[in-house]
Amino acid sequence: MRHLNQGRKLNRTSAHRKALFRNLVLALVKHERIKTTDAKAKELRRYADRMVTLGKRGDLTSRRLAFSFMQSRDAVKRVFDEIAPRFKERNGGYTRIVKFGFRRGDAARLSIVEFSDRSEQATTTKTRKRRSQREDENQSRRARSA
Repeated sequence: MRHLNQGRKLNRTSAHRKALFRNLVLALVKHERIKTTDAKAKELRRYADRMVTLGKRGDLTSRRLAFSFMQSRDAVKRVFDEIAPRFKERNGGYTRIVKFGFRRGDAARLSIVEFSDRSEQATTTKTRKRRSQREDENQSRRARSA
């Protein structure tokens, strides 16, 4: 039984997991929106929210704790100076997970993780055309060429 065992192992060693989530948090801080698998996204939320909470506290100890996890001065500075002040009035729930679809190679479920104060919606960059629209375009091209 898994009493008091929190977190997902993701079929990785503890060192690999730690490095994975450090890199995912750094990417999220840098880009404010990343695409990853559902399981990684749900686990990433724990670490990202913790970094924002440290940023909201804003003292030297919090800065050192954030640096010990992220190991990037630029990322720590960005969390404390830009990201955390945006969540000053919010108690938790700093990240949003939006289901995105399935990965082409292995059909793994994908999600978009972003900070929840972003105003624009998580949408795909390329819209798919419906079959009827494609057929109409093809017919008009054939008519022009004939």
